Amino acid sequence: MQANSDASKHVEDAEKEEVFESKDPSRAADLYLDTVNRAALDFDFEKVCSVCVSNINVYGCLVCGKYFQGRGPSSYAYAHSIHEDHHVFINLETTKVYVLPDNYLVSDPSLSDIIAVLSPKFSTFDLRVLDTPAHLSRPSFDLANNSYIPGFIGLNNIKRHDHINVIIHMLLHVPPLRNFLLLYPDSHKQVRAKSTKSTLLKDVPRHPELLKRLSLLTRKLWSPRLFKSQVSPHEFLQEVNRASKSKWRLEEQGDPAEFLGWLLNRIHADLGGTKKQGTSVIYTSFQGELRVETQQVIVRPDEGSNQRPQFDIDRDIKMTSSPFLYLALDLPPPPLFQDSVEKNIIPQVSIASVLSKFDGKTTQESMGQLKRYKLQRLPPYIILHYKRFTKNNFVEEKNPTIVNFPLRGVDFHEYLDAPPGHPPTLYDLLSNVTHESVAGTTRDKANTVWKIHLRAGGDGGDGERWFEIQDLIVQEVRKEMIFLGESVLQVWQRRDAYENRSKMDIDQ
Repeated sequence: MQANSDASKHVEDAEKEEVFESKDPSRAADLYLDTVNRAALDFDFEKVCSVCVSNINVYGCLVCGKYFQGRGPSSYAYAHSIHEDHHVFINLETTKVYVLPDNYLVSDPSLSDIIAVLSPKFSTFDLRVLDTPAHLSRPSFDLANNSYIPGFIGLNNIKRHDHINVIIHMLLHVPPLRNFLLLYPDSHKQVRAKSTKSTLLKDVPRHPELLKRLSLLTRKLWSPRLFKSQVSPHEFLQEVNRASKSKWRLEEQGDPAEFLGWLLNRIHADLGGTKKQGTSVIYTSFQGELRVETQQVIVRPDEGSNQRPQFDIDRDIKMTSSPFLYLALDLPPPPLFQDSVEKNIIPQVSIASVLSKFDGKTTQESMGQLKRYKLQRLPPYIILHYKRFTKNNFVEEKNPTIVNFPLRGVDFHEYLDAPPGHPPTLYDLLSNVTHESVAGTTRDKANTVWKIHLRAGGDGGDGERWFEIQDLIVQEVRKEMIFLGESVLQVWQRRDAYENRSKMDIDQ
């Protein structure tokens, strides 16, 4: 009964709002607009009424920043305007501004900056400079006159979700995905219009809530008109919690690689993607193909005990092709014993040695089977996952091995069966997620810190800069310092992916 009465009350308020909205719009010159307090406005949190916790027909008070439902005489926003003498409200969905309790629409250009913070807008022209040195040469300024570079700002860590923050930064700096989300939902309409005849996409809700909130977070992250030089992902995280059925929560530390896999597949599904190649911007950007050769292990008594099993060409070898969104790389185990001289030396390994897993020759034994891998097709953006954490019956162990890698020019040609006409195989580093915790080989989630290194403005010349972001801390770092951390995730960008960036990525 209470739910029905609330619903009927909402309908009555909506009807009254329609009547009051047409009331003398000429009065909306500058009455009460001097009471607007921009320093109190924060549109990053979930848009629900502060009284009834409803997310339907919510207005924000531009004087104190609180959210209230409705605009009619029996609504909470109406009562707030009378009791607190706060009169200027903005509809958080339509971005229209009203004066209460008189209830008339305000149209004043001085409020355009508030609308730009609530719902930033981008055009195709705006996207062309985001990856160029010109983007770095034009910093923006917040209300406190602090300078910041759009896209390279801190994300608020409300409790223990820094592992999610680094994944947000990592994905929202991949140009095709970033541009798609900056123009969403118009970008999605174009893709669906092109796919209507071929029926590649399956039917999904018109605009899934997770995509809407991720798009809004992307637009805020890259907005040059913020009131504060930081963004809170609270609204997006609340929807992640609901969509994952509380698997990913704000107050629990987690594994960024697991969250990355969940988020990529969820975005692909929400976009109507299928198992076919290229049915979403996720598959277009990250999906490659891998050949797996498998053979059963046969133990022969005449072989020595120290001899490793190998592929026998005289027996059947099962070959399968499998798509991938990221490549998992195994790190060599750290030395078990070290002498007194080398006890403080951290083991190091080159990226070429860990990538040798995919050369088609290196064999791995698992559950009575031999396997070897070879890449068949490379995506424009390769995600590498260095598997640092392993579980046993007692504890979860951490591998502290440092991976040495160049920032530019990693060639994947020797790991690829390249068909004729395959794009170039040279890749440059775009982002690098690192893990920091207490010294030792045991994983300590309570004291874990996740950071990300992001390339800015870069084609490798003097205009290229690197930033390290840990929650709200943003600082520029030297290129030589990037490989010193314990890398867990990396995104590598194919050379032609940004040499041809003048074309619209959305047309892919």
